[in-house]
Amino acid sequence: MRYEPPPLTRHLRVRRDRGHTVLEFHGEIDIAAAAEIEPHLDLATADPDAQVVIDLTHIEFFDLSGLRLLYRARHRLTHGRLHLVCTHPLTLRMLRITGLTRLLPPWPSVEAALTAPGSRSGPVR
Repeated sequence: MRYEPPPLTRHLRVRRDRGHTVLEFHGEIDIAAAAEIEPHLDLATADPDAQVVIDLTHIEFFDLSGLRLLYRARHRLTHGRLHLVCTHPLTLRMLRITGLTRLLPPWPSVEAALTAPGSRSGPVR
């Protein structure tokens, strides 16, 4: 399957890097932003074997709508790899409280996620 990057949106940038699709979330990820991002996320995760990195380093706010996007992406990639990049303290706290860090341990940078060994998720925190 060939992946064509979607047009840029104000909350999402998509690029290819070393065989991975990198989805950079930007700004405030709330219900309106999630509705804008979801079709592009679905496109990036349409192949169950896809390798995807979701980068949250450019976000300012992240609510339950953003968490739903992360769960959705993980559920759609049954055989692929999904890596999460996050360093924002409040977002990390929400990820820990909800237990999402057990499913998608966050990486400290996109570079670390891209060079990760073949596991489905990041380092244990």
